[in-house]
Amino acid sequence: MDLQTLFTWLYIAGMAIGAIYFLLLSKNPRGVPKYEYLVATFIPIWSGLAYLSMVLPHGELEQGKILVAGQVTHYARYADWIVTTPLLLLALSWTGMHRLPKKDWTLSAALMLTQAIVIVCGLIADLSVVPWVRYLWYINGVVAFLVVLWGIWGPLRAKTKSQGADLASFYDRITTYFTVLWICYPIIWILGPSGFGVFNQTLDTFLFCLVPLFSKVGFSILDLHGLRNLHTNSSQTSVDSAVGGVMHFLGGITAASKQRRLLSRR
Repeated sequence: MDLQTLFTWLYIAGMAIGAIYFLLLSKNPRGVPKYEYLVATFIPIWSGLAYLSMVLPHGELEQGKILVAGQVTHYARYADWIVTTPLLLLALSWTGMHRLPKKDWTLSAALMLTQAIVIVCGLIADLSVVPWVRYLWYINGVVAFLVVLWGIWGPLRAKTKSQGADLASFYDRITTYFTVLWICYPIIWILGPSGFGVFNQTLDTFLFCLVPLFSKVGFSILDLHGLRNLHTNSSQTSVDSAVGGVMHFLGGITAASKQRRLLSRR
């Protein structure tokens, strides 16, 4: 077994573990809607199956890849990304609008569809034989990606400010994590065999296993646990407020009783 195959199998195992973990976590949702667990579980399942095609023979389309202009195009990666990356944006938009009674589905759809453009541009770039055409499609994808970043740091982030400082702070942290990892994708693409060829296919495979593992399973773990903690803290605050209200009420009764006793003595 070569290193590329080993990295891919380890990635598949990581996706399987992640899917099982999210499924078990959904048994006790702790205030987080179950559809968020469903999406978190589906993402690694789909991604793991896509990467599985990279280690199984398929005749002419062997191991989820084809050879174009002397470069290997891993079409299985794009089959993964065209589904999972819009779903990750959906999960992030749910976090940004977590406490809103009515979600802004137009904003969510705009982010998801723009991300689909990013992936399609990357695939066309990878399939392009003429170098300048390849880089033109890459640039188109990067521009669409910048629009996605503007969407999550602009209008989506603005929605969190009306939902409490705790949610706004959590959104900033999770979106920073999200952004740093997602910026790695176009950088790896342009520096790897599909672009300038700074590093070889083995390192390219390793990076495209490592980064997606953290951007999919890692992101969902942080996102779900962060939301669960927000609900726990909110519940504790409500309990503390209720206890404080009861104590204040009882204190008022006690003070009034003492005052009545003093007046009766006079």
